[in-house]
Amino acid sequence: MNEERKKVLEMLASGKISADEAERLLEALENRASETSPAGPPAETGLPKYLFVKVDSASGDKVNIRVPMKLIQAGIKLKSLLPHDAQEKINARLSEKGINLDDFNTENLKDLLDALTELEVNVDDKKGDKVRIYCSNA
Repeated sequence: MNEERKKVLEMLASGKISADEAERLLEALENRASETSPAGPPAETGLPKYLFVKVDSASGDKVNIRVPMKLIQAGIKLKSLLPHDAQEKINARLSEKGINLDDFNTENLKDLLDALTELEVNVDDKKGDKVRIYCSNA
């Protein structure tokens, strides 16, 4: 990981910048890197760019959340910056909920993103509330 990306993630972890600001900075760094790299066709990964959560309630309330997949990737990479004892404490609390922090690492990041590519959850309840969770490139 280059020093500029690491600095952005450290600022995010310390609360100096928001997740949106971190995303913009990381994209700017990525764009700058691609401008200086040799020209060539962009590599097509086929992975989704966003995780969407949409809720339409029967009462008329609407929620539309778009989470950049790069934020998920950054969060997984951010884990490596946490002190080991903090990771152990976080893992202990998450394991109470059936989640193992060690399952989320850079080695299996592509597998996780591949799995999210096919993720689609649709919920319609008796009251008329609708929830949709899915991944997309748009």
